[in-house]
Amino acid sequence: MSSSIGENLRLTIFGQSHSPAVGMTLEGVPAGENLDFDVLAAFLRRRAPGQNAWSTARKEADAPEFLSGLLGNTTCGTPLTAIIRNTDTRSKDYSALKITPRPGHADFTAEVKYHGFQDFAGGGHFSGRLTAPLCIAGGICLQILKREGITVISRIAAIGDIQDEGELLSSTAGKNFPTVSDVQGEKMRALIAEARAEEDSVGGVVECAVLGLPAGLGDPMFDGMENRIAAIVFGIPAVKGLEFGAGFASATLRGSENNDAFALRDGKIVTETNRCGGILGGITNGMPLVFRAAFKPTPSIAQSQRTVNLQTMEEENLNIVGRHDPCIVPRAVPVVESAAAIAVYDALLGRRKEER
Repeated sequence: MSSSIGENLRLTIFGQSHSPAVGMTLEGVPAGENLDFDVLAAFLRRRAPGQNAWSTARKEADAPEFLSGLLGNTTCGTPLTAIIRNTDTRSKDYSALKITPRPGHADFTAEVKYHGFQDFAGGGHFSGRLTAPLCIAGGICLQILKREGITVISRIAAIGDIQDEGELLSSTAGKNFPTVSDVQGEKMRALIAEARAEEDSVGGVVECAVLGLPAGLGDPMFDGMENRIAAIVFGIPAVKGLEFGAGFASATLRGSENNDAFALRDGKIVTETNRCGGILGGITNGMPLVFRAAFKPTPSIAQSQRTVNLQTMEEENLNIVGRHDPCIVPRAVPVVESAAAIAVYDALLGRRKEER
């Protein structure tokens, strides 16, 4: 089971949804980096469950415990390992899923792959719970990048067919519901409430922008910035699509419409538009790196669904119990920021090695 990623910054995620704890080990962080634990805690709260009407009722403090890699609040150059304890689990809610896999979930493929030895409670290692330690790593990288003049901002770009309005220019982290337009945010919340009332779920899109990046990060072909970001973003459960800049819309344009003209501003080369999303040939061009990730609706819904009993090999109805998000998108916003921060910091460390 591959749960590690990174070249210069190596991240390993471990644990299961209902195991005693979930955690991460982050290797490659230089010694001497100061961490603000209050800032990290605030970042993790943005992802934590049980805080509002549009998330699961499961309540977890999501307070990280660092086991290694720090002297006080300063990195000492050795691998950083931290855990988050699982305290509010109800494994009995998942007992039937061992033989009746949920449609849209990894229950069936995990059974095929691991022959019944997988932990199915709460989704096991396939659960969105594993994004909590991802956010520990991402929160650390965000703090380090900020000292480099690099910031990562994001928003909910859409819930269902309701689109946010306005341009993503500044952080939405301080908002209760992270959209640019509060009016559109209210409509999105109403749609989530409607899906919950109908015992259903809804998906959406998260948009992320990395500001202050230097030109020259990344490589052509397989180590391009799109590749690096995609590898981590697709590790987030429920992500089904990813686009950079204009993305799929660029397929409808002509070259004269899609190309970003170069210009000089205060002696610096910039582009007049940013349909490329800040990346050309896999390498950053100094403009904002912009991408969007599409999330499918939560598979665990209260409506009766059709499945197959793996013991009897007969079709039957499945009624899922337990606590589940009617929409995971609002809690996924800091997770996407984390993925971007990890990928960017990994590339930044790689460039510094090349410059030595």
